[in-house]
Amino acid sequence: MKNIAVLEGDGISDEVLSSAIKVLDSVSKTYNLDFKYNYYPIGGRAYELSGVPLPDNTVQGALESDAVLLGAVGDWKYDSLEPHLRPEKALLGIRKKLNLFANLRPVKIFDELLFSSPLKEEIAKNTDIMIVRELTGDVYFGEPRGITTEVIEGKKVRVGFNNMIYNELEIERIAHVAFKSALKRRKKVCLVDKANVLDVSRLFREVTLEVSKQYKDVELSFMYVDNCAMQLVSNPRQFDVILTGNIFGDILSDEASTICGSLGMLPSASLSDSKTPFMYEPIHGSAPDIAGKNIVNPIAAILSGAMMLEYSFNQTKASQSIYNAVKEVLKEGYRTKDIYQQNDKLVSTTQITDLIVNRIKVE
Repeated sequence: MKNIAVLEGDGISDEVLSSAIKVLDSVSKTYNLDFKYNYYPIGGRAYELSGVPLPDNTVQGALESDAVLLGAVGDWKYDSLEPHLRPEKALLGIRKKLNLFANLRPVKIFDELLFSSPLKEEIAKNTDIMIVRELTGDVYFGEPRGITTEVIEGKKVRVGFNNMIYNELEIERIAHVAFKSALKRRKKVCLVDKANVLDVSRLFREVTLEVSKQYKDVELSFMYVDNCAMQLVSNPRQFDVILTGNIFGDILSDEASTICGSLGMLPSASLSDSKTPFMYEPIHGSAPDIAGKNIVNPIAAILSGAMMLEYSFNQTKASQSIYNAVKEVLKEGYRTKDIYQQNDKLVSTTQITDLIVNRIKVE
């Protein structure tokens, strides 16, 4: 039996998690797997229950699991809380507690959704990128940080500061993840940074270049982040594996998601050093404005479940059965509202989930 910690958050979290679990249950029956789900609150839900966004029992439950499945956290109604009490703090916290230093975000467009992409078909077609984002360093975790006051030109003013910091051990371990990913793909790694301005980026380049010597079959290139942002929407097929730091990866992966037509299509996996369980989550937010309306696209969460089968449980065929079921449903023209176009078959969250469930079969 595999124990899965399900972290119930805010907004659309319940809806997409329910869809992912329904598909996983179908896969478990088809492939004779045994999953047990243990539910824990996180984010705003946890704050309402216990006064903190990341309770100790949630952390402990995650640590004791074989894998972690997360919905989403955040809601505008918590924006007035102190920073340490906001739901988003829980997301950074659980990543740190589980030592989830490597975030894998596949950006692969389904042929059936080419018309949903804002890019021309000839540009978007065959896009297949793996963004490897360092997840526990950079300005999100760097110290010192805060807001203080200083006297400038005789006037007392507020000053905000965050520290962008990486040490070479952090860079080495994320670089190895990127190169190993490339070995299973088209054997190309592009390090995205701002080495013409930032000392941190220069160190990132130096260490990555050193690591690359252990992977003779992988081609290493470099690109500034501003150029990468442009290249992603003008020539995305040039990329195989993109390696980058936390803040650049956060921005670029959201940008890249638009190639696929919607944030609702992209899953992610956050990996540790294998001493703690991996965590899986859709890259979209909690979208409280559409929560409870049965219109959210659950495919990103469903595909996150597929990544869990592959990376945590080594069930490659079971994982592929989910991808194939999603592709089949899309090929038949079924769409949720975010990817719907004229002449498509508009369906709800639960309807598209059931359609995918019904197409799970042994590969």
